[in-house]
Amino acid sequence: MISERQEEIIKLLVKEYIKSAEPISSKFLAEKYDFGICPSTLRIEFQYLIKEGFLEQPHTSAGRVPTDKAYRFFVDNLKQESEEKIEEEIEEIVKGINDYHKIAYSISKYLSSHSSSFTILNLGEFTIKEGFEEIFKTPEAKDSSFILDILTFIKKFEEIQIAPGLYIGEENPVQNTKTITLICSECNFPKQKVHISILGPKRMDYENNIKLINSLNKVLKEIV
Repeated sequence: MISERQEEIIKLLVKEYIKSAEPISSKFLAEKYDFGICPSTLRIEFQYLIKEGFLEQPHTSAGRVPTDKAYRFFVDNLKQESEEKIEEEIEEIVKGINDYHKIAYSISKYLSSHSSSFTILNLGEFTIKEGFEEIFKTPEAKDSSFILDILTFIKKFEEIQIAPGLYIGEENPVQNTKTITLICSECNFPKQKVHISILGPKRMDYENNIKLINSLNKVLKEIV
C-alpha cells in the first residue's frame, strides 16, 4: 500500500519525466510542488517507492525515473476522456471525403504528428504505417535497444492478434519489445471496423495520446 502523498509523487514524477526525459531529483520536485515536506524527507519517500518498484535510479544520475509499474499506475488513474478541440480537428479531416482509403491515410498522418509516435492503421486488405520519422525525434532514438524494439514490433505486428488495450513495456504482446508502449483501439469505419495503434517510447504523452484515441472513436462512431 502507498499513501496519498506517495501517489501524488508518482503522478508528478511521471509527468515531469514525460516532459523532460531527464531523471527527476527530489530537490527539483520539492521546489516545484508543495508537498509540505523538505527534500530530505522526499528522498525517503523516493527510497520507499524504489523499494516498492515504482521508481528506479540510473547509475549515472542522482535523479529517479519511473518504472513500468509507475507508468501503469499513472495511466490507470487518468480520466478516460475525449477533447472537443481534437474532435473538431478530426471532423474537419473526414468531412467531405467519401473514399475511406483517403480517410484512413489522413487519420494516420494526423495521429502520428499529434502523438509524436508511430501509427499503424490496419484495414484488413492493407495496412497504413505513418510517423517513423517521429520516432527518431525522441531522445529514446539514441538508444539502439529502443530502435531495435520498434523494428521488432513492426516486423511481428501483423503476425499476431492484438486485443484493444494499452500495453506498457513488459506488458507488450510482442515479445522482446520492453522499451515501448502500445495503445491499440478498434474503431468504427466505413464498411468495417479497423484496428488503430499508436506506438512509442514508454515516456510517451499518455494523457494526450489517450485523448486522441478517445476523440477519434467518438467522432467515427457519430459519422459512420
